[in-house]
Amino acid sequence: MVDTAPLLTPEQVLRRVEWKVLRHLEGRLQGDYHTLLRGQGTDFRDLRDYEWGDDVRHIDWNVTARMDQLFVREFMEDRELTAWLLLDRSRSMAFGPEDRTKEQVLRELGATFAQLLVRSSNRIGAILYDGRELRTVPAGQGRRQVLTLVDHLLKPMEGGTLTDLSKLLELADRVIRRRSLVVLISDFISEPGWEQPLLRLTERHEVVAVRLVDPREYELPDAGWLFVQDAENGEQLLVDTSNREFRNRLRAAATEQEETIRRGAARARAHLHHVSTEDDLVSAFVRMADSARRHRRR
Repeated sequence: MVDTAPLLTPEQVLRRVEWKVLRHLEGRLQGDYHTLLRGQGTDFRDLRDYEWGDDVRHIDWNVTARMDQLFVREFMEDRELTAWLLLDRSRSMAFGPEDRTKEQVLRELGATFAQLLVRSSNRIGAILYDGRELRTVPAGQGRRQVLTLVDHLLKPMEGGTLTDLSKLLELADRVIRRRSLVVLISDFISEPGWEQPLLRLTERHEVVAVRLVDPREYELPDAGWLFVQDAENGEQLLVDTSNREFRNRLRAAATEQEETIRRGAARARAHLHHVSTEDDLVSAFVRMADSARRHRRR
């Protein structure tokens, strides 16, 4: 676990991420992180016959019409990639153990993604959403850019009313003009309607979508009467956690929410990775890279 307590400076946070996550990734991924963070260049290279599984967005319809068979464009990957992190810091991200909330994992993931990307001279920007305010960090390069991003992630979460993830995605659609790698990190606990703006992003960019979860969102311990608080609207309820029927209803509601999010991501053509507050980040990144490789082979 990487300690990202608010008292730490951005430099201290980044050094801990480098020591506890990045140095282990270098040995375990052995370059496979490019599968997860590959992006797609915009320089046209050649045409070839369409093969099953090719991205239909790369079909050259003019040539296809003239030749009466499907052709796709091949592109050369840009040496320098522009990447954007879309980071959900809304109220529900404060859920989890005091020393390992979803918001703390978000910081670690954001810092790790950013440092992996700038090491190859890529440009990286970010849009942060706290449920009320949207903040944009213009794209830049180098370690200083990563430190600027970490500084934003260390600022106290303000929190708004109910989260509307579509606001974050719609702003990203307006701000990110050139084809880029887009990394969305959220728990996807949101008002409905985020699927369509996410689809617009996946149609124009390479999108990596990461959903943060905490096991306690699905299972409450049998601990008698407890006050629980809705992370989105702040409403408090007194519940009997020893009541098996109540725990079953909570589990069923969480399962239904998970399925709704899964279906929404599928409609948006986004491959959804899951990271838990209990995950080791090195293992989580290796798992995401493996999952991305299997997904692209389909």
